[in-house]
Amino acid sequence: MKIRKLTAVGILMVVLGAIFLYRTELVTFYMNTFLNPNREASIDSSERNEYYTGANYFYVQSTNNFTPTSKQDLKNIYYTVLDSGLDDFTFYCDDNYKDCLKDIKDLSNDQITLSHINNFVHPFNSFKNIETEFDSLGKIVIHIEHTYSDDDIARINRKVDEILTTITTTDTQEKIKAVHDYLIHSTRYDSERTDHNIVTYESDNAIGPLFQGYGICGGYTDAMAIFLTRFGLPNIKVASENHIWNLVQLNQQWYHLDVTWDDPITTSGIDTIEYSFFLIDASKLDEIDVDQHQHDFDPTVYEEATI
Repeated sequence: MKIRKLTAVGILMVVLGAIFLYRTELVTFYMNTFLNPNREASIDSSERNEYYTGANYFYVQSTNNFTPTSKQDLKNIYYTVLDSGLDDFTFYCDDNYKDCLKDIKDLSNDQITLSHINNFVHPFNSFKNIETEFDSLGKIVIHIEHTYSDDDIARINRKVDEILTTITTTDTQEKIKAVHDYLIHSTRYDSERTDHNIVTYESDNAIGPLFQGYGICGGYTDAMAIFLTRFGLPNIKVASENHIWNLVQLNQQWYHLDVTWDDPITTSGIDTIEYSFFLIDASKLDEIDVDQHQHDFDPTVYEEATI
């Protein structure tokens, strides 16, 4: 009798479990079919702006897969959305990606990782602020406030055109040197901002060096990145804990370029120009930065910078 009861209970549990799974599948089907009828996300080429690169790096890769199944997929989606210059983008978790919402929450709150991803896109596509919304159905919406407005971009491009008319050399390295020298001669380091948190200029972006005569590392680096892209050179920004500089590819080799550190602050106040950080490889950077540790970047993020 006990065996029969146990068997009956076992059968009942199996039946209830099957009913539960069936109802769960029905609920999932209903939500996906009626509440989210179109879960296919994509970015058409017409949606991308002119600063899109589609470049692939060790850390992030351009993707057409907007149904993530892993953390790397999520990073690739964020990178591709930023690289495309979009203001908003909606995508959905894969039904089999059980940790998707947890991973999205972690990534959206991880400003360090998001800032790293930001360094792989053109400055005009970089974010000033990025927010992520998500719901229990796996719908994810990214909202992006860009660093530069359309008016800023137009103004900067006119200035870049003006500066480029003064550069007559056809040699790529000499072109980079001309921009390097221009930025240093026309810009003072904004120590009031870095030392006393007094914000007078937009020195943290390209507007400071190009129009106001003041910059900090973010401003020097953005300005140089804009020129490097104009020269048709692959380039990214590399960040340490408290500094940022350029990395540019010439003849299939990556070189570090730090305009900020080539524009030293002197006790005499006399403008000087240096070339210690002008197109140097990783080993040279390690050699000259051994005491300062201002260029201690994460090699798992900026693997190109180690080559």
